[in-house]
Amino acid sequence: MVGLSGRLLRVDLTSGTTRGEDLSAEVMRTWVGGTALGAKLLLEEVAPGVEWDAPENAVILATGPLAGTRVSGTGTFSAVFKGPMNNLAGASQANGYLGSFLRSQGWDAMVLEGAASDWVWLHIDDTGVTVRDARHLVGLGTWRLEDEIRATLALTEKQVSVFGIGPAGENQVRFAALVGDRGHVAAHNGIGAVLGAKRLKAISVRRGKVKPPVADPVRLNDLVNPLFDDAKAFNGGSLYQWGTAGGISGAARGGWLPVKNYTTSIFEQHEKIDGRYLRTTFRMKNNPCWACRMACCKLVEVTEGPYAGVTGEEPEYEGMAGLGSQIGIGEAGAVVMLCNEADAIGVDLNELGWVIGWVMECFEKGLLTSDDLDGIQARWGDETAALALLHKIARREGCGDWLAEGVMRASRRVGGAAESMAIFGLKGHTPRSHDHRARWVEMFDTCTSSTGTIEQSFGGLQAERLGLAPLKDRFAPMEIVTQLAGMSGWHQFEDSLGVCRFDFTHAELGVATVNAVTGWDLSVQDALLVGRRASAVLRLWSYLHGLDPALERPSERYGSVPLDGPARGADIMPHWDVMKRRFWHLVGWDEHTGVPLPETLRELGLAELVPLAERIQEREAHRIVVGTASSPGAPRAAMASTTSPGPS
Repeated sequence: MVGLSGRLLRVDLTSGTTRGEDLSAEVMRTWVGGTALGAKLLLEEVAPGVEWDAPENAVILATGPLAGTRVSGTGTFSAVFKGPMNNLAGASQANGYLGSFLRSQGWDAMVLEGAASDWVWLHIDDTGVTVRDARHLVGLGTWRLEDEIRATLALTEKQVSVFGIGPAGENQVRFAALVGDRGHVAAHNGIGAVLGAKRLKAISVRRGKVKPPVADPVRLNDLVNPLFDDAKAFNGGSLYQWGTAGGISGAARGGWLPVKNYTTSIFEQHEKIDGRYLRTTFRMKNNPCWACRMACCKLVEVTEGPYAGVTGEEPEYEGMAGLGSQIGIGEAGAVVMLCNEADAIGVDLNELGWVIGWVMECFEKGLLTSDDLDGIQARWGDETAALALLHKIARREGCGDWLAEGVMRASRRVGGAAESMAIFGLKGHTPRSHDHRARWVEMFDTCTSSTGTIEQSFGGLQAERLGLAPLKDRFAPMEIVTQLAGMSGWHQFEDSLGVCRFDFTHAELGVATVNAVTGWDLSVQDALLVGRRASAVLRLWSYLHGLDPALERPSERYGSVPLDGPARGADIMPHWDVMKRRFWHLVGWDEHTGVPLPETLRELGLAELVPLAERIQEREAHRIVVGTASSPGAPRAAMASTTSPGPS
């Protein structure tokens, strides 16, 4: 086996023991790594009926064949698990160094199972794997946590990668994140809460001596520069020059910048929170991920305004939007402060923005008072109120206890008109920080995804590079689902490689690079099949754990009609059910139930899962006939048992 180690690390946190297992060349060729390998392991490891906070819930952290190579941006790992936002599968990625350092220790993936009796920290180095006492680290924010662990190990940032949870994860805030390497975050679907339930405070991996093997070094050398040059030039070079926050003003002009909880689509201060403003006004220092020449990640020092002197990670688009325009803040220094405090506490910036924006709208309309909020005057644009809410959420103190449940559950607790103003998908997870009413493709993808976030529609790869027609009308329902179906699998493939998708924008060059590393002979179509295989497995697993496809819809506010801006009057909801049936048909799922069809599973090399799919299909078809759909937010019980040990 070339390009991969074929080794899986299994960590039993209950007993504090670890062991290595072999992964065959056939398994690695079929599942590659990252999200796809994680999907296979999730089906095998986490049985129906296991709750997200149970010791039996496994967390899979997987790298991929490109991790640790010369390819730009290859420090990535993917976390796959059962998450608390939707009680279904989560797949979340983070960049930095952990993925590359894990490969340098000879591991392609690890499975974290069980739960420790008290707080522990997992350390991996050349001498082995140890589960260490972490009681002295409890209460630390993620940046201080990194400092303490590196000081204990007497190692620098370039010698050891450290990821951990902050107070939010310790207190099992449902949208807690895993944060490391100075601001890199895996956040979607509450990975930090799951690790908190396991009492795992941190993971540290020392850079090892194992150099990932490469099948054809000469060919790889020929491909590295063209692949990066294509990524650097994407979108006119905006990412390279201005970072992801350089998209704020474009989003404002296009109508997809979230503004004051979707009450308007117009935000006049957008230029003051755009990446161009940040990088021409504040002091910046490169903070690149492994081998990354894009250098879109920076450390920032605020140099003017009321927050001059604040330092931390430069927020990306989602932070500047979610804790900027979404809550009415147009002062860049205030947003930088809030984003870095949220990273230190360890929460998903997207969910936090939806929670605070909803609270501020409710406060404005008298649906929540300062008495409900422990004295906080939650007015639009007030960063001190937002900060106070964040700290209460992290500690689950007072109103923070129910806000820590996320915007769907919090809004249902208040009820009435307050619930109608909350932005979420009915399965429980929320969108990234966009106004998807102006980007129907991402709203549809978010609500139908099997990963707790957008699955098919995001990233640098242009549809025409997969032989698809570009999207000409962002409000054309059938055009949207046709393109989504055609793109299906690509981003799951990317997330299985150990590479940042911002460095992987050319399909043919990207697949050729994978082949140069592994010695495989994948085509672009083969790559799509890897991703579609992962999606099908996650879909089946989710049915086993209570997925109700009737809940694959936006909430009332999320699916509402914009009152102003470029998308004024655009209404996706009359088209929703037809779009869903058409999408299911195009990807080879039953158009009434959404269950992958037997012939689709066979085409994906998953014939062994056909009996399981047929059982699920029978149940779902019966449910439709008798009309036993779940009420929104109340997923059905998991299937009692599974007859399949998982895919081979």
